[in-house]
Amino acid sequence: MKSPVVKRSIVVAGHKTSVSLEEAFWNGMKEISGLRNMTLSELVGEIDGNRQQGNLSSAIRLFVLDYFRTRAMPAAAPPDAPRPQA
Repeated sequence: MKSPVVKRSIVVAGHKTSVSLEEAFWNGMKEISGLRNMTLSELVGEIDGNRQQGNLSSAIRLFVLDYFRTRAMPAAAPPDAPRPQA
């Protein structure tokens, strides 16, 4: 049975490292880096530089999750806006 986790080598801040992620997270990273007009290595370097703890793979998963969760949230309605009826 093929593992859903894919290990890839990537250059981060001038050094080569390997990162193991599920294919869906690799695809999400590619989409985000494309939208930001940056390389995958640049995006991973940014994530690596901002992480507080944990390993790089976990930091990437949390970044991708947060990115798409934020995009999926509807814009907050003003407090006095009428609420839809259930």
